Amino acid sequence: MPSVPPPELTSTPPPPPSVPTPEPPREPPDEVSWPPWTAPAAVLLGLVVGVMGSVVVAGIGAAAGTSTNHTTPAVSLISDVVFDAGFVITALYFASLRGRPHAWEFGYRRISLALGISAFFVAGIGYYIVTAVYQSIVSLHGTDKLPESLGVGTSTAALVGAAIFVCVIAPIAEEFFFRGFIFGALRRWHVTVAGRDIGNWVAAVLTGILFGLAHTGSTNSEYLVPLGFLGFVLCLVRWKTRSLYPCMALHSVNNSLALGVNELHWSAGGIVGLIFGGVAVIAVATLPLSRRSPAPVQ
Repeated sequence: MPSVPPPELTSTPPPPPSVPTPEPPREPPDEVSWPPWTAPAAVLLGLVVGVMGSVVVAGIGAAAGTSTNHTTPAVSLISDVVFDAGFVITALYFASLRGRPHAWEFGYRRISLALGISAFFVAGIGYYIVTAVYQSIVSLHGTDKLPESLGVGTSTAALVGAAIFVCVIAPIAEEFFFRGFIFGALRRWHVTVAGRDIGNWVAAVLTGILFGLAHTGSTNSEYLVPLGFLGFVLCLVRWKTRSLYPCMALHSVNNSLALGVNELHWSAGGIVGLIFGGVAVIAVATLPLSRRSPAPVQ
């Protein structure tokens, strides 16, 4: 019988089937799910809810024996917290009308430390330069009314409570409402001029105006212009970084400087401690809501 030679053992075995490389998860677009009309609606309803909540707190304080003409720092502090909470609750309500909103829609996105620091310093330097020019034209005088109503000079407890509200609670709540919700809704209103969409710029201007007007009762009228400009700058930071964290940090630092320098007249060490303390508490309170974000949209 004819013999069949064995197969050559030196032949190269066929390569294993290729395994497709999984694509990295895509970052959701920097666009909210709630329509532009919810912005003015939330401002009006938030004002109603906030005022009603403050009235309830004042009524409870009066029932407890405090004077309606001269409220205690504790009543004032609780009233301010309830007022800000009213806007946050209102924003959550309108954002949930078309489904459950996500934290990243409000700007809770982690970004690189280099991007956050650079945006913080560029925006901060620009804001303080414009404010200095404005101050040279308009003679600014007076101080904020809020720290005085919170009794920063009456007791240590009142000072701690005021510092927590001014440097932590207010930056978180106001950035959530104005840069997270209002700016997110208004920027969906696309405005085309000469073939270019300037909706983000229009939204930033309108949000800045609303942000300045929101401080009408807590500061003198001549400060409303720089506060409105600060609101505009913070919108640009939110837009370019896609994140709310540099906004909250700059807001907290600005409030800490205003409180420590203008109101308390602290030394440099105390002011630095107040700044880092406020930013650290904000980070601990809000970082669990965030997710990492890629490079910013240009």
